Amino acid sequence: MKPILLIDTDPGVDDALALLMAYERAEVAALTIAAGNVGLGHTVTNALRLTELVAAGTPVFAGCAEPLVLPAADAAFVHGADGFGDAGLPLPQRPAEAEHAALALIRLTREHPGRLTLVALGPLTNLALALRLDPTLPQRVARLVVMGGAVTGRGNTSVPAEFNIGFDPEAAHIVFSSWPQFELVDWEATMRHGIPLDRFEAWLAAGDARAKLYDAISRKIRVFMRERGRPGIVLADALAMAVVLEPGCVRRAEHRHVAIELAGALTRGATVVDWDGRSGKPPNARIVLELDQSRFEAMIAAALGAA
Repeated sequence: MKPILLIDTDPGVDDALALLMAYERAEVAALTIAAGNVGLGHTVTNALRLTELVAAGTPVFAGCAEPLVLPAADAAFVHGADGFGDAGLPLPQRPAEAEHAALALIRLTREHPGRLTLVALGPLTNLALALRLDPTLPQRVARLVVMGGAVTGRGNTSVPAEFNIGFDPEAAHIVFSSWPQFELVDWEATMRHGIPLDRFEAWLAAGDARAKLYDAISRKIRVFMRERGRPGIVLADALAMAVVLEPGCVRRAEHRHVAIELAGALTRGATVVDWDGRSGKPPNARIVLELDQSRFEAMIAAALGAA
């Protein structure tokens, strides 16, 4: 039986690939959208574009346009001003739903108690707001997988912070301190599972309409990788989606307590992992450290129509 996914995201180039993977292997109940990689207007538009590409009528719910407390910079310099590499794609033909994403998260989990896997691929603003409105939310979710954090302090925004957590640390604090058990796929794991660019581009050339679109929207980010001397492309949200779709592909993981630093002058947004149990707090996160690379790559190739 296919898993039923409720995906909270901020599309975004790597989010787009994760969504293509989801549609290849799972049932997607809804997409709830936040600002993050770019502004909310663009992330909602990109989500609608993807549902049209795969001919899915998935409802798309617009959520929070800003972090809960403090403003934050987006990642347009990587993803393009529109979040999809400024590829000039046509606008979608249907609108988003009228209901706010946080309310949709609450309603859908009430309608499908214990059946939904919640996949958080962007800043956690929508989910944090939903938790403040309904603290019982975790009781109705079968599984929560979060892409975020840098578990030994090697971030991609500030020195210790990863983008999704650093964009809205207060939201991450609410989620991490409220959710009894979740799975965490962090930026450092992403960096250990890069894919050689020549191999990835061969899939783009061999794939179907999904690969054609992904080729267009990922050109800017591939140039970004080459300019920084990286031998491969790193796909954070796709890695998290691989954990969602094939739990057995995880080769190594550790259960630890994870908290969010909110006030540090140099460390705001850091994920603080209690590796040695010094806090006395029970583990709240299963931290994914290593995946089966060949299975990960096979999922990506299939999502692009190249397998």
